[in-house]
Amino acid sequence: MSEARPRFRYRRPVELDRTEIRRVPIVIVGAGPVGLTAAAELAVLGHESVLLDEDDTVSVGSRAICWAKRTLEIFDRIGAGDRMVAKGVVWNRGRLFHRDREVYGFDLLPEPGHQRPAFINLQQYYVEEYLVDRVVALGRTDLRWRNRVTGIEVLPGGGARLTVETPDGSYRLDADHVLAADGVRSPIRRMMGLDFKGKVFEDRFLIADVVMKADFPSERWFWFEPPFHTGQSVLLHRQPDDVYRIDFQLDPSADPDEERKPANVIPRLQQMLGPDAEFDLEWVSVYTFTCRRMDRFRHGPVFFVGDSAHVVSPFGARGGNGGIQDVDALCWKLAAVLDGTAPATLLDSYDAERVPAADENLLNSTRSTDFMTPKTEASIAFREAALDMAADLPFARRIVNSGRLSLPHRYAATPLSTPDCDAWPGGPPPGAPAIDAPVRVADGEPWLLRRLGGGFTLLRFEADAGAATIGLPAGIATLTVMRRGEPGADTVVDPDGTAFRRWAAEPGAAYLIRPDQHVAARWMAPQASAVRAAHARALGCAPGADELRAAGG
Repeated sequence: MSEARPRFRYRRPVELDRTEIRRVPIVIVGAGPVGLTAAAELAVLGHESVLLDEDDTVSVGSRAICWAKRTLEIFDRIGAGDRMVAKGVVWNRGRLFHRDREVYGFDLLPEPGHQRPAFINLQQYYVEEYLVDRVVALGRTDLRWRNRVTGIEVLPGGGARLTVETPDGSYRLDADHVLAADGVRSPIRRMMGLDFKGKVFEDRFLIADVVMKADFPSERWFWFEPPFHTGQSVLLHRQPDDVYRIDFQLDPSADPDEERKPANVIPRLQQMLGPDAEFDLEWVSVYTFTCRRMDRFRHGPVFFVGDSAHVVSPFGARGGNGGIQDVDALCWKLAAVLDGTAPATLLDSYDAERVPAADENLLNSTRSTDFMTPKTEASIAFREAALDMAADLPFARRIVNSGRLSLPHRYAATPLSTPDCDAWPGGPPPGAPAIDAPVRVADGEPWLLRRLGGGFTLLRFEADAGAATIGLPAGIATLTVMRRGEPGADTVVDPDGTAFRRWAAEPGAAYLIRPDQHVAARWMAPQASAVRAAHARALGCAPGADELRAAGG
């Protein structure tokens, strides 16, 4: 690695010195990016958790490197986004090549006025290190290194019992809820006898993290049938510390052990970079594309998140980003149930929201992989024609799926949203994530999303500060976006109309925003009864028929 990675101290668990089995509200298994984000989110929401990891350091190699705008916004809410962006390589643009010519370039964030870029590139070991620091700073997580889960039992009366092995022996720990963030080979999934179904592709890919001084721009470069490689595709990304991530597609018959040997990797790199290029290998790995998921992600008290629940091919940056969004959709619900403000049935919506999100990622990942690795003469001819047309025709570029990268999912079928009762010309519909915009504030970051999150918020759009108040139930904050005036504690000013335009709002309109910054409901002219009903629905409660009608549900 470019820098020495930290090792974390093992501490003897208190359970080893007790005869009774302790019970805690939440146990998270796996201190990768997903598990650490879950611990941080729960801490921000005021809840303690126990986080178990069998190792005592961060990951080896770059692994996940592309962190999407939506993920960065989640990192912002837990207080880690600024550090990630400061270290990462910021990029919005990409270029696609076919053989020896550039087909087209693309911009994933063509409109200005967003705090966060479309992506940053940042090695997974940095992401984990920064998240560990944030979790420790928040102070509500019992972070236990070298604690390996060796058994799990769902208890008849609710909750689960974990058996945990440490250097000092084994202990048992009961939890009301368990988050299995233990990766694609999830021991918890295996111990519970659960299936992981889907498609495994034959093709193999070689990842090489290369340290070198080079002048490649901060862009995503992708080649189909490059002249410097016998395989069908190559991908190049720049990372911090002069590290470049290069992915080579290999023949399906390639021997992984042979291909990862430096004596075989270095000639490939020299063929691409030139025989006189100076570089060092930092990390090499060989992987196979897979697109699989569990039938459902909640099994009683156990919630599978990230790669333990679903796995996609890495071309598209959908794996790590999708896992972060899993816990973002789950943690506020766990907090609401533990706080007593929502019924336990709210947790059923985790499957209702994240299974379709996983399916969307799987669909796009499978399409990308099929396009990258055609197996028949017809599919080869189709790809050739699409690439030829893509140089001049925008519709053909949508067929070239290597350019369709991670996007946040809209929870279109969630039971927590209240359908529109007004005709909207645009803006984020119920279930969609909130949209950022520059705003003038009294203090803090001058961005709209920095003022949302952590709880339910009624986002109002008004001409000025003279609008009438709306009687709201406890648990809903108010943030007003004004066309003019002076910002205050719960008001911001939209100086050039960007927020009004992006949210398709006129004075008097309002949106109810969930703690994870997804839209729960919206109205052109909200009434207090409609807001109360939509809030109850978003918490998994069952409003009466009159309230639902008033809320447009």
